[in-house]
Amino acid sequence: MRPVAIIGVGMTPVGEHWDKSVRMLGAEAVQLALEDARLEGVDALYLGNSYGATFSSQSHLGALVADYAGLGNIEAYAIEAGDASGGAALRTGYLAVASGEVNFAMVVGAEKSSDAIGSSRVEGRNVSLDADFESIHGATLPALAAMLMRRYMYEYGVELAGFEGFSINAHANGKRNPLAMYRNIIKAGAFAKAPFVSDPVNLFDGAPDADGAAAVILAPLEWALDRVSQPIKIAGSGVATDTLAVHDRKDPLYLKSVALSAQKALSQAGRNLDELSLLELHDAYTILTALSLEAMGFAERGAGWRMTDKIGLTGDLPISTFGGLKSRGNPTGATGVYQAVEAVLQLRGTANENQVNSAKVALIQNLGGLATTAVTHILEAL
Repeated sequence: MRPVAIIGVGMTPVGEHWDKSVRMLGAEAVQLALEDARLEGVDALYLGNSYGATFSSQSHLGALVADYAGLGNIEAYAIEAGDASGGAALRTGYLAVASGEVNFAMVVGAEKSSDAIGSSRVEGRNVSLDADFESIHGATLPALAAMLMRRYMYEYGVELAGFEGFSINAHANGKRNPLAMYRNIIKAGAFAKAPFVSDPVNLFDGAPDADGAAAVILAPLEWALDRVSQPIKIAGSGVATDTLAVHDRKDPLYLKSVALSAQKALSQAGRNLDELSLLELHDAYTILTALSLEAMGFAERGAGWRMTDKIGLTGDLPISTFGGLKSRGNPTGATGVYQAVEAVLQLRGTANENQVNSAKVALIQNLGGLATTAVTHILEAL
């Protein structure tokens, strides 16, 4: 396996793009990444998408985006792993280049959530749950997240306001991000007063579905070192899965997939938790952030929510540095690739107002469902 580097990145604004289709968003991100890498084409395109078939009535998206972007007769297909599709696409591109079968791989994440509205969007998202034992009985992703959050609050005696620091931090960082969907600040005390989506998950807790596309270009590190001014090394890559249905887990408050995927990526990179400069976690719901921090070993069981005083841009463990899913928005299948682009900007030192000082090593983690799939990558500045 040969070392792999990210040599180009691009991303569109996150929001409701009523005037653009999923193919247009994907092609826009492709062109931005090609311009950044100063390339005219690639050998392969791997596209992360979660709900194209149900939101946009469109599958076969890898070929569609490659065609629309003018990439020619290259290898191109889509990867689906629920909301972790973007991270899974990055993993696929990484393995393709590392194996030597592909020299230049374009990894794209694209989603058009606004093609479905109201109950149609809820129904469209439910295909990533267990159809026979969850969604058929009325379960939804917010409802299952609410059950985890309620159990956590009961087990550890935490009030709802105890989670507000995660959302406050995300919006403070998202305010500085011109591509973020919501750039408003959440004031202390407002979190617990927001209207409920599924008690105790509320509007200030869950990340908004969004439209958007992001892309990264991968190449052999040896090639990149001679030709690219700031290549970013993919030092570690790990994937793990848990049961699809939350009720089948022995301990619902322990995200086993998160722990295993992080361990794999860190081991491959030869890194420890205390060497990380920043984290981009899958903060679709604040309970997932707290549980992810605990599963990876940053906090003891039941204490992840207490870490909110450390996660700011100038803190010991910066999280959601461009607003995360909560403020930047959650373009589902594209989210994992947005995380990669944002981490690359941090490691290049080009994150502008969102810059973390002396950023050298980043952990990015993309989750599918309620951590049914966890994809973790370690990125390093050289």
